[in-house]
Amino acid sequence: MTYRLRHRTEYSYSFPVACSHHVSHMAPRQTDFQSSAEDRIFISPTPAVSLEKWDYFGNTATHFTVQESHTKLVVEISSLVTVQPVPHLYPEQTIPWEQVREQLPGDLSPMGLAAYQFAFASEHVTLSRDLADYARVSFTPGRPILEAGMDLTARIFHEFTFDPKATEVSTPLRTVLIAKRGVCQDFAHLMIGCLRSLGLGARYVSGYIQTLPPPGQEKLVGSDASHAWCSLYCPGLGWVDLDPTNNVIASDQHVTLGWGRDFADVSPLRGVILGGGKHKVNVAVDLVAA
Repeated sequence: MTYRLRHRTEYSYSFPVACSHHVSHMAPRQTDFQSSAEDRIFISPTPAVSLEKWDYFGNTATHFTVQESHTKLVVEISSLVTVQPVPHLYPEQTIPWEQVREQLPGDLSPMGLAAYQFAFASEHVTLSRDLADYARVSFTPGRPILEAGMDLTARIFHEFTFDPKATEVSTPLRTVLIAKRGVCQDFAHLMIGCLRSLGLGARYVSGYIQTLPPPGQEKLVGSDASHAWCSLYCPGLGWVDLDPTNNVIASDQHVTLGWGRDFADVSPLRGVILGGGKHKVNVAVDLVAA
């Protein structure tokens, strides 16, 4: 699938901002199954300084500073993205999950070292016995790791309710686990916390998913939204992206922006401002088949 992507974020401030510093993770990442072209970023007011570079995890990050007074900040990215479907997988043929857990700390290969750093707690992902207990319903003794991971994906999908008003970015995983309500970011963090609490490697993936309008209706401009899912390390396969919000293996309907330990590593736009007072934010995402 080839998509035209447009992501526009607009901040409106009640008082002028004298100066602001920002980091954006809004450009699609190049992966084995994804490539992008015609990447363009528009920022208003025009930054005094703008620098694009790779962050620690290999994601494209744009650092910029606005030094003129402003009451509105607009950041817009547009890209042409091509995503290849994921090859058919055989979950029942992957190795037992306990074997992965035991091998991971001593695996000194580049892939093993890269995966092990995603087995620990992070800013938005705590580890706990409660999370491990929830995961063990799927991760029974000797079960193939991807088969277990897909079962956990399905359980979160069926047992949790999508509710945009139930949580905030800072809502603890324990609250999400008890209330069984949240959004895609919460479900991704929850699944990652479950996997890491078992000693497995799991990373947070930020991106988009193509949404289809009801039959007979046109797609609304800006109706797509930022999305998030989980990626599980499966030796022999590498990283497998699992989307608990939709109970699917991420494929050519998913566009990847980047990955990290959790949301804090790949927030689409964050920054520090001087002044501004209260603010309102409006985000519009369009992901349209080209």
